[in-house]
Amino acid sequence: MRACLLVLSLLLLPSCPARAEPLSPEALAALVIPPFLLGEPVNDQGVWTIENAGGLTAGYIFETEPLAPLPGFSGAPINVLVTLDLEGNYHDVRLIDHNEPIFVSGLGQAAFEAFFTQYRGHNIAETLVVGTPYGAAGEGGSLVYLDGVTKATASVRIAHESILAATTRIAREKMRGVAAGPPARPDPAYEEPLTWDDLVAQGLARRHVIRNAEVDAAFAGTLWAKDDPVATTAPEAAYLDLWIVDLGPPAIARAVLEAESLADLQAFLTISDFDEPILLIEAGRHGLVAGDFVRNTSPDWLSAEQFGLPVALRDSDLEVRLHPDLPDALHDATAMILRTDRRLGFDPSEAWTLHVQALRAHGSFMPQIGSHVFSFDHLTDPRFFLRPEQPQPLSPFREALRARQGDLALLAPALLALMAVLLLRQSALAGMRLFTPVRLGLLAAMTVFVGWWGQGQLSIVTVIGVIRTAWEGGSLAFLLYDPFSLMVWGAASVGFVLWGRALFCGWLCPFGALQEGAHHLGRLLRLPQITPTPVWDRRLKTMKYFVLAGLVALVFVAPQHLDTAVEVEPFKTAITTYFLREWYYVAYAAGLLVLSMALFKGFCRYLCPLGAVMAIGGLLRSRNWIARRAECGSPCQLCTVRCAYGAIDRRGTIDYAECFGCLDCVTIHDDPKQCVPLILARRTDRPRRLDPGRETAA
Repeated sequence: MRACLLVLSLLLLPSCPARAEPLSPEALAALVIPPFLLGEPVNDQGVWTIENAGGLTAGYIFETEPLAPLPGFSGAPINVLVTLDLEGNYHDVRLIDHNEPIFVSGLGQAAFEAFFTQYRGHNIAETLVVGTPYGAAGEGGSLVYLDGVTKATASVRIAHESILAATTRIAREKMRGVAAGPPARPDPAYEEPLTWDDLVAQGLARRHVIRNAEVDAAFAGTLWAKDDPVATTAPEAAYLDLWIVDLGPPAIARAVLEAESLADLQAFLTISDFDEPILLIEAGRHGLVAGDFVRNTSPDWLSAEQFGLPVALRDSDLEVRLHPDLPDALHDATAMILRTDRRLGFDPSEAWTLHVQALRAHGSFMPQIGSHVFSFDHLTDPRFFLRPEQPQPLSPFREALRARQGDLALLAPALLALMAVLLLRQSALAGMRLFTPVRLGLLAAMTVFVGWWGQGQLSIVTVIGVIRTAWEGGSLAFLLYDPFSLMVWGAASVGFVLWGRALFCGWLCPFGALQEGAHHLGRLLRLPQITPTPVWDRRLKTMKYFVLAGLVALVFVAPQHLDTAVEVEPFKTAITTYFLREWYYVAYAAGLLVLSMALFKGFCRYLCPLGAVMAIGGLLRSRNWIARRAECGSPCQLCTVRCAYGAIDRRGTIDYAECFGCLDCVTIHDDPKQCVPLILARRTDRPRRLDPGRETAA
């Protein structure tokens, strides 16, 4: 038997059609029923969100083939498109593709397509079954019938199982907010000598008895109360005498099945190693299936659920012969091995529930059918199973670190080197013969690598977000989602303490670098330069503090307007979106750069709210990091005149709140050919060095 199954499977494999590619977004969008619209892809298995008119997620749309490729009679899965809302209601179910012979060359497509329209309006929590009942279900019945298709019941049941399996998977992974981990599977190496008595004592084989009196009580007060005379005459007799045993663990199967039947099961599981076999033994008068049951399909009277969601059951089509040591009464009972697919979410190591439907008919012609469902819980001890180690997802921060480790490996040493040079070798840097080209090269690298490539442009938006989060008592974990920008923030924070705004505004800001480049371009083009008077320069510099105060006030007064107000920064337009935005945003950002060609870094000096924040560091710093001489300011005014930022007053004092760390004044201070005090000192000392006795002779 085992060899036959293996050979048969090898013969059938080449005949199985290849799985179809998921629908394209355009084709899928055309199939979404209004008022919903196609949203964003969820994964690479054809699952998409659907959105309402407001752009919010309203549910999911997906194909069943990638999620539950259950083969039909043709060997190919039946592909169905399912639309679920967030409440688990079927919004739409329609046939996409199939190769079922009965419909391809027999009944035609219309009947098959009509079957799927019955799902609309039902919920995934309902127990949907395929059948054609005469009349409605009775009181207490929990089944919802879907009319099958005459001559094609098996095909529609396969399609039905595919829909249930796919929707269950989506419900567990997406709609319940948890990803279904890999289910447990029987441990083939686990050995334990067991007998039938051991199984019963340990609850591995569970018996459930429903007596006739209980069935009568279930139908009491309904139309079908007196439609079972056998139950009335023998109230204590067993209506249902059911045993449930999970045969997946080999140790349990060996204790229950006769040797040849055990070999057949093992051969079956060698091929279908993803199926969990469930043995049902029924010794009562209810039975397990109806008289017209078709082997290898889902049983009409039986259903199951786990975690509140349906579990697809199907006949394994295996002959059952029980172990000789089992009680004689069980050998005379009806036995059946069902199977359920662990790949579709069934976890045999967790509790699950079997539902058994009891039916009664009222009337002889076109009888009305009443039903009641009895439910039985079952749990197999976890010691028989292996649970694959589920990879633990990395934290968002660690995931982001891994994703950007290459960029961070370049950024970290670059920032450390820059800060080390500015802190320890500032004069050497400023004294380089090609200092200006070197600085412009560093600023260009900052714009390209940190700005456009790394998207590390810092923004007042982050500062406002921290303020808002702190005010609302939230978590600042959102800062960890972008480690690249966080590293730049770390460097800027160190610079805030050591240099005020100089490190960030003068060296690390990509848009500031663009403005400085625009200024040099303007000078090459010999454009007239705008130089505000010292009075107006001081007045204009206060504007950025008012902009900052206004944004902070909006956090508490009108937070709904913050998204618009922070557009005072052109960073999003120029750096984040590469100028690919609405024309007015582009015009604003480009206009500031054009202005910088004539007015040196006008935005940075007068409007930038983040610059205002950084300027606070200049006020709080604990050191003066630019050397000055007594002659600076009186009589020498060279640094004051040359400072394009207006950060040196006429007394020669550095305004560190406005200093951008360009180092031009350091270059002048250390250059004996530029610094006036050094030039005068050299002129005074030269005659003495040339002719020490000359002054004495005079």
